[in-house]
Amino acid sequence: MSDTPIPEVPNVETAVSTNRSGTISVRATSMGLPIALKFERSEYQYGAQALADEILRLTRRSTIAAAARLREVYSEQAGIPDALLDKMNLPTRRQAVDELDRIDDADTGQTSWMRPL
Repeated sequence: MSDTPIPEVPNVETAVSTNRSGTISVRATSMGLPIALKFERSEYQYGAQALADEILRLTRRSTIAAAARLREVYSEQAGIPDALLDKMNLPTRRQAVDELDRIDDADTGQTSWMRPL
């Protein structure tokens, strides 16, 4: 057998997303599992559906960020090739940023007068 040590690579990566007002935050894994949720009582005034929708939106944001971070860890620490990471559906940092922007635009509308070419 080879004497090359196997690098320790985490199999779970997490990220936190918070709404603009800082009243709701969600920590989720790269697989989309929310593992921590915090919200202020003032969020109750908007109703259960609005709170649930915001929790799901923040969970999606956290999942995308965690998956992109996991891709970087796998690529840098374990040396997994990009082709395999693509098959694992782990987004690149650029893909993650684009998807997060799309989620934000869908939630708030377009934030810039510029349009993509």
